[in-house]
Amino acid sequence: MEILFTFKIKKHDELALIDEFPSASIHFDGSIDDKEVETADVIVTYGVNIDEAVLKRAKSLKWLMIASAGVEKMPLLEIAKRNILITNVRGIHKTPMAESVLAHILALKRSIPEIYAIQETKKWATKFNSTELRGSTALILGPGAIGSEIGRLLQAFGVKTIGCNRTGRSVDSMDEVISFNELLSNLPVADYVISVLPSTPETKGLLTAEHLEAMKDTAVFMNFGRGDLINEDVLVTALKNSVIGHAVLDVFEKEPLPESHEFWTLPNCTVSPHVSAKSGKYIERSLVVFKKNLKIWIENEEDFINVINPESGY
Repeated sequence: MEILFTFKIKKHDELALIDEFPSASIHFDGSIDDKEVETADVIVTYGVNIDEAVLKRAKSLKWLMIASAGVEKMPLLEIAKRNILITNVRGIHKTPMAESVLAHILALKRSIPEIYAIQETKKWATKFNSTELRGSTALILGPGAIGSEIGRLLQAFGVKTIGCNRTGRSVDSMDEVISFNELLSNLPVADYVISVLPSTPETKGLLTAEHLEAMKDTAVFMNFGRGDLINEDVLVTALKNSVIGHAVLDVFEKEPLPESHEFWTLPNCTVSPHVSAKSGKYIERSLVVFKKNLKIWIENEEDFINVINPESGY
């Protein structure tokens, strides 16, 4: 069995894989342009370098291990035709992303950006509009592994959590769960609307101007899922007209966000350049998931974890 890594991992991680899986021929620090693509049974990648041209060359490919959560940019129909297994690292982002969401919320509540800015002036200013998080309500779109962890942390601060998924099925760390069909009627009670939804046919354009208008004019909209959840022009208009109070955006329709985009300069918008999942433990956690599935693969079992259905995109 041949395995190709298309990104770099630490030397001690390479040695650990070789030691644990001696029967595998593993090519480290490779590239999607390497000749090993043609003979690899397994390709370990972040996913963005996989297109139809690569699949045509990868004649032996049986399994794509995607070291990220999103697969929407990949040629999923072709992958489905070839019956190639796709797995990802769903769940490993929950700690850094939940902490990022909480950090932004607390920063806004406790006037941290203003406090940092006033330090630059060396003035003793004490008038800030700081408020408390306790007693507020958060509506979390996509209460899966990441959303549930966000809910758990918010509940510790006395926040009521409402999860929103396709079916209204109950999940951990949510005081209440609603379906997508019930979203519009529940938005008026939310102080925070937090999306960690993936990009799927159901979620693209899920939020509209009508949804923003249903929110409190003090509400904070936070998008940490995918940029195609809402039309950016609609969101810019809502922020300019104070339809909502603030937006914290980690994902965008086009990345990198163009310098000319109004999000950069809107006073009620925080731009986070797709960094909420950053963590020194990212590769370490990805390899834990990969090794679990590789052991299952070698033992000819089928109970893989984090399997992606290429037809649904999740």
